[in-house]
Order: sequence, then structure tokens, then C-alpha cells
Amino acid sequence: MSLYRTELRRLTKRRFTRYMTLLGLLVLAAVVAGVFLTNQKIDADQLARAERQADQQYQEQVRWSEQERIACEQAKTAGTRNEGRYPDDCSMIAPPPRDQIQAEWFLPSTFNFRETFAETLIPFAAILALVGFVIGASFVGAEWSTGGMMNLLLWRPKRLTVLLTKLAALLTGILAVTLPAAVLWFAGFWAIATFRGSTEKVTSGVWQSFALTGLRGVVLVLVLTTIGFALASLGRHTAMALGGVVAVMVVGQFGLGILLSMAGVRFAEAWLLPTYALAWMTKKVTLQDWNACNATYYGECKPATLDITWQQSSALLSVGVVVILGAALWAMRRRDIS
Repeated sequence: MSLYRTELRRLTKRRFTRYMTLLGLLVLAAVVAGVFLTNQKIDADQLARAERQADQQYQEQVRWSEQERIACEQAKTAGTRNEGRYPDDCSMIAPPPRDQIQAEWFLPSTFNFRETFAETLIPFAAILALVGFVIGASFVGAEWSTGGMMNLLLWRPKRLTVLLTKLAALLTGILAVTLPAAVLWFAGFWAIATFRGSTEKVTSGVWQSFALTGLRGVVLVLVLTTIGFALASLGRHTAMALGGVVAVMVVGQFGLGILLSMAGVRFAEAWLLPTYALAWMTKKVTLQDWNACNATYYGECKPATLDITWQQSSALLSVGVVVILGAALWAMRRRDIS
């Protein structure tokens, strides 16, 4: 009997795998439903109403500015103490230009596929990555804690082959869930844009960009699934992976972030793992340091910046997978199995 098919069947038959997968898919469905219900398709009547509201807002600003200017002049004539309420030159009190009050401010939320869909791929990847991490940790951790791994090695003594076959079956199962979910995610938001928003200007280049972002999301799911599997195998228990990630995120990330902020370290976010995960999905994250002012010829203060790119994130993810999985394989090969 094929070990790979046996492990794949065991993965799909586990109740925890089914329930966790169902929970993740229900969360994704809730996100899609929430976006559908909170957006509207904009028609000509709504645009005209928004224009009228923008005009009304502008007229209110004109009336308020005129009242304040008159009050400023009266206070200046009477010699009343200003206390910073009015400028020295009362003519400076003027309404904003009409074009600065936009009709879009008064429109209901609408889903623009071209401008918004890429943002939805981040929670999609995050939710499925969490599901994959927990399932991966439980899949191998349960075998270690119940003694199933030791029994299996009596029949299949090639330790590394057994562990890597389990990992291959796990990644196949996660991929079998992630790819159809990604297709349905694309289709669901396209339907939202069709009935509750806009699908204008969605060119082949835009589709290619979305597809590449979705592919990076799938890779992130597989990477975190592998890390969860490796951590649980390394600690011989599911709690090793779950406890490890809690320790890293709470102590290593939140605690480190607070410490770096207190120490005044520049670009403190560059030391935090979520920054690199976000850069992997969005291709680039630009960090800003407002304490460093780069003055321009016009007297404008621009913050110093640091770019975190997806290439840097890919190097970090690769090193993490190699180190953690390598440690799990080394421990599987070297230590006593009993």
C-alpha cells in the first residue's frame, strides 16, 4: 500500500482537519457576504444627490467663513484680545476651493474591483495560512503524542521518508483546499463588483497582477503549513507549534516592538515578521521615520523611508523554512524514537 495515499486519506478523515477547514471557509464566506452587504452600485440619481450635498457643504463653508471674517474684523476694531482665534490678516479667512469638496465623500460605499480586490487577498491568505498552520501542527503532533509515529516506523523504518511523505500529503491536502477557495474568492468578488460596484478598467495586466498576488498568497499558506508541521514534529506535540507561535508573536513581536519603540530605533517595523509577510503579499512596504526630516527646497519636511521588498521577504521565508524543517528532519534522524 502506498504510504502517500494512506497519509492523504488519514488527513482527510481526521475530524479536526474537516472542522478546521470548514471553519476557515466559513470565515472567508462571511467576509465575502459582509463586503456584499456593505457596498452598493452607484447610479445617476445617487451621483446627482452627492453633487447637491457637496454644493450644500460648500455653501455652508462660505457662510461660516464670512461670519468668522466679520467677527475677526469686529474683534480687531474693538481691540479685543485675539488669543490665537483669528489670524492677523482677517482676509485670510476664506472658504476652501469648491473642487476640494468632492461628491465622492457623500456617496455610499461601492466595491471597485480594480482598486480594491488586491487588498482582499491579504486576509484570504492570512486566514488560510492560519488554518494550514494549525492543521499541519495537529496532523503530525497527534501521531507523536498518541504513539502512532513509533508504530508506523516499525513497518516503515526509513524515518526521513516517512516524515517527508507525511508533509507531502499534508501540502497536497492544503493545496486542494486553497486553490478552489482562491478561484471562488476571485469569482465572489467579481460578482460583488458586478452587482455592488464597478468592474471598469480591469485589463489583462490587472488580472495578471492579481493572479501573481494570489499565487504569493498560496505560497505563504504552504510555507506556514510547513512551519507548523515542522515545529510540531520537532517538539513531538501539537502544543509545541501552537505554543511556539504564541511565544514568537506575543513575546518576540509585540514585546520586541514595544522595546524598539522605547529605545527609539529607526524603522522598528523592519524587525517584525508581519512586516515581511505584508511585503510578500503587496510586493513592497515603505516604512517612514518622521523623526528624520529631509527638508526640500520648498521647506517641506519629508520623512526618511526604508523599503521592504518581496525579494527580501522571500529570502526570510526561505531561510525560515530551511532552518525549521531542517531541524525537524535532523531530530527525526538522530534522536531516539520511543
